[in-house]
Amino acid sequence: MEKLDPVTRKVHVRVPATSANLGSGFDTVGLALDYHDELEFTLSSDPLNMAAQILITGEGENTLPRDESHLVVSTFRRACSRFGLSKCGFIMEAHNNIPQARGMGSSAEAIVAGISAAYAFSHEGELDRDVIFQYAADLEGHPDNVAPAVYGGMTVSWTEDGQSEIVQGEVVNTGFRSVNYLVDAGVRASIFVPDYELSTAQARAALLNTVPFADAVFNVSRMGLLIGAMNPSALAGEQDPNELLFTATQDKLHQSYRAPLMKPSAELIDLLREHGYAAAVSGAGPCVCVLHNGDASDDLNQIATAQLASGHWRVLHLNVDTQGVQVARL
Repeated sequence: MEKLDPVTRKVHVRVPATSANLGSGFDTVGLALDYHDELEFTLSSDPLNMAAQILITGEGENTLPRDESHLVVSTFRRACSRFGLSKCGFIMEAHNNIPQARGMGSSAEAIVAGISAAYAFSHEGELDRDVIFQYAADLEGHPDNVAPAVYGGMTVSWTEDGQSEIVQGEVVNTGFRSVNYLVDAGVRASIFVPDYELSTAQARAALLNTVPFADAVFNVSRMGLLIGAMNPSALAGEQDPNELLFTATQDKLHQSYRAPLMKPSAELIDLLREHGYAAAVSGAGPCVCVLHNGDASDDLNQIATAQLASGHWRVLHLNVDTQGVQVARL
C-alpha cells in the first residue's frame, strides 16, 4: 500500500465510558455514559523522530505505561499502518476520567480512541463508525463495550460466525454486528465506583462453560424488556419504566458466579435492589450500575450512605451519552 500523508498534524479525541451487560444482557448489551476520556495526538514534524511521548493525567497517571505498550499507543500504531500512514513520532496527552479495571469500558475506550485518532489523521470528513467498530471489536475480541463507545446510546451486539478476511497478512474477524436503540432522555445511570479492581480475565474465569436451560430462558425474557424499559415511548401501552428496569436487570447467567470475587459490590447490589432500584454489575465489575428513569441521586446516596462514608466508594450520577466517540482535527 502506498503511504499517505496525514491530513492534519493534531487530533483531539473524546470517548465515553460504557457499561456492559446491564444485568440480563450478558456479552451483548452496552450503554454509553456521559463520562469521558479526552486525548490529544500531535504528530512530530521531524521525519527522523519515531518516538511516542506520552503524558497522562487523571486515572492511571501513576500506573499506566508511558511507552509503546500503552494500549492507546499500540492501537494507534496498528491503525495508522492499517490506514496507510507512515510511522512517525507523536505526543499523546491523555486526560483520563474512566477508572481502570472497574467495569466501565476502559480497554474499549483505549482501543476506540487509538483507531479513531488514526482514522482522523488518514481521512478527511466524518468518522466511518462502522469501520472503526469492526476494527475495534476485532482487537478487543468482543463488541459489547466497543459498540456504545463508537455509536453512543444503548447498543445490542452479536457476532456472525465464519466471517473473516485477510488484511495486511492478518486474519481479521468481520462478523461483528450492532444495532443502536433510542434511550429516553430521562434515563440516568448511577455508577458506584469502589476502590478495588477486578480484571476481566478473572471475572470471566469464574463463569460456567454451560448454563441451565431455565436460566438461559430467564435471561432472554428479561433482556427482551430492556429496549422498552430504556425507551418507554416505544411501548404500546403505559408501563412504569422503573418497574420494567428493575425486572429487565435481573440475571442468572453471570453475576452470582462472580459475586465471590466482588463481595462488597454484590452486597451493594442486594441493598439497592431491596429498595426497588435496578442495580447490576457494570461490565465485569466491580462497579455497580443503577438505571433509573428520573433523578434518584439523593435517594441512592442516602441508601448507600455507609458505603460512601467509608471512603471505599464514590458515585457518579450520569446521563446517557448519545454521540459516541468524537474527533476534532486541530
